[in-house]
Amino acid sequence: MSESADRKTTKQQRAEARAEKVRAHQQQEAARKRNRRIATVSGAVGGAAVLALVVTFVVTSAEPQQRPQDIEIAGLKEFPNLPATHIDPSPVDYQKSYGMEVPAGGDHSQIWLNCGVYNQPQQNENAVHALEHGAVWVTYDPQAATEADVEALRAAIPDQYTILSPYPGQPAPFMASAWGAQIQMDTVSDDRLTQFIDRYWKSPNAPEPGASCSGALQGPGLVA
Repeated sequence: MSESADRKTTKQQRAEARAEKVRAHQQQEAARKRNRRIATVSGAVGGAAVLALVVTFVVTSAEPQQRPQDIEIAGLKEFPNLPATHIDPSPVDYQKSYGMEVPAGGDHSQIWLNCGVYNQPQQNENAVHALEHGAVWVTYDPQAATEADVEALRAAIPDQYTILSPYPGQPAPFMASAWGAQIQMDTVSDDRLTQFIDRYWKSPNAPEPGASCSGALQGPGLVA
């Protein structure tokens, strides 16, 4: 192993592994689209050519060891078929409209919250727009979390496409939210946080995956 690889932190290694999973999934989807086009053309081709196309389909459709969307997460709560309308300047009652005590999608502001680490609560409608872009929002109850807990959360999440902020009064000490999905955690050592990030970070299933998570609203209390 090279000297530069030795210096990589566990957080950097996890971020690279997650990025590789996202790339693998995108390559797989592209292969599937190509093979569907090939299958359409094959209707006019002889049997031998069709057999060759079948072989090509099998080879190019080989899946990675585990696709992000196949990761099973205990206690996962999902919110399907969420709208994504910009409602400025009206606020959204996420509890009344969607049954969410911490938002995990739905109508939101046209201005997204810049991803980063914040030590103050953030506006729901702006944070939800960041989720629309594929970000993961990790929140903690400031009455339950210690400084060590917050530092552990910072170490556990990627440096990009994540938001970390306090959320007073949330139903669990720690929570992680992505577009249409959410988990509650009692401790920062819960293994499901890593599973959640692996499954939903920069997810291609977000309404606007890959859109920017910077260059818009910097919320109060930005730390990093």
